[in-house]
Amino acid sequence: MRRRSFLSGSAALPLVGGSAALPLATRPAAAQQAAEPVDVLLVLAVDVSRSIDEDEARLQREGYRNAVSDPRVVEVIRRGMIGAIGLAYVEWAGFEYQRLVLPWTRIATQHDADAWSSALAEAPRASLSWTSISGAIDFSRRTLAEAPFEGTRRVIDVSADGVNNSGRPAELARDEAVAQGIIINGLPIINDRPTFGRVPQIPLDQYFQHSVIGGAGAFLIVAEDFEAFGTAVRRKLIREIA
Repeated sequence: MRRRSFLSGSAALPLVGGSAALPLATRPAAAQQAAEPVDVLLVLAVDVSRSIDEDEARLQREGYRNAVSDPRVVEVIRRGMIGAIGLAYVEWAGFEYQRLVLPWTRIATQHDADAWSSALAEAPRASLSWTSISGAIDFSRRTLAEAPFEGTRRVIDVSADGVNNSGRPAELARDEAVAQGIIINGLPIINDRPTFGRVPQIPLDQYFQHSVIGGAGAFLIVAEDFEAFGTAVRRKLIREIA
């Protein structure tokens, strides 16, 4: 049974396949050395559908950049049993579009976090139609399978401003990921402006609660709007890492 909790608050690179199927002894020396331990493998899966305009896309990027490089977040990382996390940044839209924008990076120091933040600032952005949360989860699951680090936990962090309207049902993708021991947390972005996409039939936070998050201890934090996104991301990262 999935345990869930609820908390409300206000360039792209391709996946590299093949190496995961090789026994460790037959992998190249560099691959063996890269399999360092981390406290958590975390995929940040970020909505870039057309309902998110340029200013909102910028606020999302800045929210993640500032949160990951925040000294308070870095301190939580350093206090872990291993003192490091593995981080991958994915952007997604409809079922046909998911991109690994920043590949797996091991973050253990302030320098690591600042370098990751700078890399995200330089990565190009895209905006496409539709919203496939199921596609985001499926792609993030494959990204976790390709991680070059050994994580004690595997987490997908899904942020979106709308419900799944492309691809298969989000519940199916969630359940398959949870069956593999993956935790899915959510960050629904609430914005009731008339020009902001379509209003879902049920409140977005309730949709995330019932159809997106899953796994032991899964939770969601609501961003009341894009201006509040950065604060919500920081709170969420601290809770996920701790």
